[in-house]
Amino acid sequence: MSRAFVQRELTSLSGGSRPFSGGSATAPSHPIYAALDLGTNNCRLLMARPSRDGFRVVDAFSRIVRLGEGLSATNTLADSAIERTIEALKICRNKMDNRGVTRARLIATEACRSAGNNLEFIARVEKETGLNIEIIDRETEAVLAASGCAALADPEADSVVLFDIGGGSTEIVWLDQADDNHTTVRSRIREWSSLPVGVVCLAERHGGRHVTRQIYAAMVAEVESLLQPFISALGHGKLPEKFHLLGTSGTVTTLAGVHLGLPRYDRRQVDGIWMADHQIRDIIDRLLGMNYHEREASPCIGTERADLVLSGCAILDAICNVFPSDRIRVADRGLREGILMQLMAEDGVWPQTQAGAI
Repeated sequence: MSRAFVQRELTSLSGGSRPFSGGSATAPSHPIYAALDLGTNNCRLLMARPSRDGFRVVDAFSRIVRLGEGLSATNTLADSAIERTIEALKICRNKMDNRGVTRARLIATEACRSAGNNLEFIARVEKETGLNIEIIDRETEAVLAASGCAALADPEADSVVLFDIGGGSTEIVWLDQADDNHTTVRSRIREWSSLPVGVVCLAERHGGRHVTRQIYAAMVAEVESLLQPFISALGHGKLPEKFHLLGTSGTVTTLAGVHLGLPRYDRRQVDGIWMADHQIRDIIDRLLGMNYHEREASPCIGTERADLVLSGCAILDAICNVFPSDRIRVADRGLREGILMQLMAEDGVWPQTQAGAI
């Protein structure tokens, strides 16, 4: 597959990438790319330069901003959430300036898609930070997330059910294995869906601090019902054969950190690990037996996730029920990595040997 073909495929995802006009006085010896993912719960930035085997990360930033707090009830981004988010975006702008970023794509997802005051928010961000945020559609989000972590699919599997549990939505993709006729991620997607449920909105509807087993079961049942149209779209209820689950989100990485007993979260130990279904069920059962303060004291959960982790578990539980698999692979990668791959491929600096992963 030619590099030009890869570029055309990636360009078709969106036309939102653009040169970045940073404030650094010294240009880097090699171009530095930036990807920013502004979600319902998190603001994440990743900066990298091309390397022989893909890219090398030069800096990163992540902050829980809860931009979508209260959105499900008001359909409006709250002033306090906007203030928190803009402060985080100012830090992102400064980091990009200091690193001399030459090209960036800055995206926003479900909270900005659904908020009635989204355009006012985007205009205010540009005025106060100089950043031009692009609100992407659900299909673009699903494809970029899949692109960022598809390399973790087991090559022995016929397909994977890939999911990204967000704050305001959950993207789910049935991704076939690559072959001579299906080499790009887009061509390998047999079906995809964006469920209108994420950890923030589910916790706001059912409660996140004090979750009984009955409340938890109700959350799982709600998500299972939302998955039914996706199952039907797969072919009248037929499930994939010889598949495994591949999850990318704070929920699955948090559970992996708890499973490993990490004293603090460590991406290097989490990204790419396999977990058995029974291990996931055991951890969820342990978390259901904890109160809010006990969850808060867990080093891989903490204050910022203590009221959201069980709503995330309910979404994961529903996916595991609907797509029973004896194992799941955990990815601490996704949207931002997909964006970086897109930008580098468009510029012809993505390694030819890595093209099949896009």
